[in-house]
Amino acid sequence: MSTTDVLTPHQLLRNILASKRSLLAFVLVFAAVISYANSAVGHDSLALSPDESALPQKEANPRQVNNLKTHFNKQFLVGSAINAQQAKQTQTDTDALIIAQFNSITPENEMKWERIHPKPEVYDFTLGDEYVDYGQANNMFTIGHTLVWHSQTPDWVFEDAQGKPLSREALLARMKEHIHTVVGRYKGKIKGWDIVNEALNEDGSLRDSKWREIIGDDYIEKAFTYAHAADPKAELYYNDYNMYKPEKSAGAARLIKSLQSKGIPVHGVGLQGHYSLTHPDLRELDEALNLFASLGIKSMITELDVSVLPFPNEAEQGADINQDLALQKTLNPYPDGLPEDKQVALSKRYKDIFTVLISHQASLSRVTFWGVNDANSWRNNWPMQGRTDYPLLFDRENKPKLAYQVLMDL
Repeated sequence: MSTTDVLTPHQLLRNILASKRSLLAFVLVFAAVISYANSAVGHDSLALSPDESALPQKEANPRQVNNLKTHFNKQFLVGSAINAQQAKQTQTDTDALIIAQFNSITPENEMKWERIHPKPEVYDFTLGDEYVDYGQANNMFTIGHTLVWHSQTPDWVFEDAQGKPLSREALLARMKEHIHTVVGRYKGKIKGWDIVNEALNEDGSLRDSKWREIIGDDYIEKAFTYAHAADPKAELYYNDYNMYKPEKSAGAARLIKSLQSKGIPVHGVGLQGHYSLTHPDLRELDEALNLFASLGIKSMITELDVSVLPFPNEAEQGADINQDLALQKTLNPYPDGLPEDKQVALSKRYKDIFTVLISHQASLSRVTFWGVNDANSWRNNWPMQGRTDYPLLFDRENKPKLAYQVLMDL
């Protein structure tokens, strides 16, 4: 060793400290690697312990954590109705929101009879195909809505070439052909179908639609039978509004029991959730969900929105699209924005609704909002055109509202 290799006491101390720091760094890195590996393995299957949940958690990827579909993944699917523009992905921010937040979609209008089968010998699958492709591309539970409904069905469906009412046999044949064509086209792609929509009056009796007038009461069981034959693996649903009302839910239960007694597959019932800040009484909703659970089928909230606007006294609340009233200033009180106190009221209402829904998670399979954001909600134009409503969790710029944050805290 030369004299130049001899370390002074100061240099020796500095090297010892450096080597200790290197060793400490190595130990910390090794511990971090082990911790990351353990967390990766247990991410999907392990919940935080009570002590760990009290610690601040780092969100490496907020999109994976801060969304509805992940937050409620142990309770039920969370879906949204989407329109033609959204199925076409024409709005980048809205498209990103749908993909981030929802794991189920329902077509708002794109698969109703007037759109997909506008003329006797004409089918237009353009929008339906785009919608189904969208759901498949994003691994979403895709719903078909709706096959048999008294509304948005062209008059020709019920008439012969001379404009006279069809016979029972002719209308059944037309129904069967339509269902087999539409359901058959999307066999294996659409996972659940709203087979019959809004067939009941408010007292639970059958609505006097043209379907019932021409075919008879068994038109409903025929529709379910045809759909099951077209895709035996698809789930089949009955869907209606105001199903929290005791008389109407009882009527739906009778209908479902009748189908079950004849061996006709019915897998679920959809309770449209067109609610407001004051209705329904959530005790009635709770009782309706208990009733349908007793039938051994799934329940779904299929069209959830909560209007913050006053409702005309002369009109029944619900979802009868035939209501079309003149715009009144007193019934459109928030054209320039929702006051803070109403934001708070909307948040509380959503919290109360979801508290009931979570308590029924054993039988409730899906909660679908009727629209993505406030801008495209049908509530802006029903029961009168031109109102400004705020019924959803995302505002007109796709930003989460207070109601969204409250649900994420449940």
